[in-house]
Amino acid sequence: MTATQVRHLGVKIARTILVTAGLLLLPVMARAQNDIKIRDLTSAEGALPVRLVGYGLAIGLDGTGDRAIGGQTAGPTIQSIINILRRFNVEVPADLIRMRNVAAVLVTAEVSPYLRAGGRFEVNVASMGDARSLRGGTLYMTPLVADASGAPLASAQGSLLVSDGGAATRYMPSHETSARIPTGGVLEADLPRPAIVATSRLLLREPDLGTATRIAIAINATYGEKTATVEDEGSVIVTLPDSVQKPTALARIRDLAVKPESRPRIIIDGKDGTVVAGGEMIVGSATVSHGAITLAIGTETANDTTAIPGSVRLPAGIPVQRVASALHAVRTPPNEIAAIFAALREVGAITAEVIVR
Repeated sequence: MTATQVRHLGVKIARTILVTAGLLLLPVMARAQNDIKIRDLTSAEGALPVRLVGYGLAIGLDGTGDRAIGGQTAGPTIQSIINILRRFNVEVPADLIRMRNVAAVLVTAEVSPYLRAGGRFEVNVASMGDARSLRGGTLYMTPLVADASGAPLASAQGSLLVSDGGAATRYMPSHETSARIPTGGVLEADLPRPAIVATSRLLLREPDLGTATRIAIAINATYGEKTATVEDEGSVIVTLPDSVQKPTALARIRDLAVKPESRPRIIIDGKDGTVVAGGEMIVGSATVSHGAITLAIGTETANDTTAIPGSVRLPAGIPVQRVASALHAVRTPPNEIAAIFAALREVGAITAEVIVR
């Protein structure tokens, strides 16, 4: 055998090894893509998020704020403006204030109990009055409290970011009376933090006995039998040996991957009509008449060619995605899409859980 033939043979053998290795890795990669880390399925006992709230003003609006008119019946927006000006030793009679560039807003946030003073977090802002839009506004410095009568724990301020939420239509106009500030909140005091103990619970965000059992099996395979036991569908008790470092062990446990129980769900956005279906969900025979739309699944005949306005006819056994596409094709409003899928669930045409957001 010549040197050239030997070289070609070596190349063929290398290619065969690479192809074989790739085929062997495909099932492993597929399993890895379906597995989820325990940290994404559970939360530690006592690590409840702290919810903060505050009342503030959105300023700098382009004539789209509250209809703020002073006088004897001055509303909360006018009174808040007067209070702010008084802090700077500026006195303005209430009956002289005419403003459309300010809006009274409610500020809400949710922070981790492990966040330290100086840490930043996202805040959500929503109009409380009759403002038409918060676009282009800025949130004036607003104290945030966990309890209405408690001391401020944080503050928020910054430019408001209004989500477009899809193009406005005649069925659903654009919604601009709520906004967010990605890093607008600053924690000003440390929060009470739960201590790391030898025995703790992992609380499932979505209680399920099968998922809880898989979590316990994965932990026991790493740290030995009886390290984790299933307390109920929503809790797994973890008892760590005294010989291990608790923070390191808990971090390693949360990085373990398990395959959660799969639940068929259909999620519908009530604002823009977006429909998200997990997996290949099939819709059975049913007829739903809602408003000006009539959806008939599995009732069409071979000789039926009549086109009725607002009528959608589809064969039985069709995927959820095609039903959603057909409803969008006839410009079905988002709230009617949600009502139609909920009706299909009630009559048994689909077995998935329907969630409207």
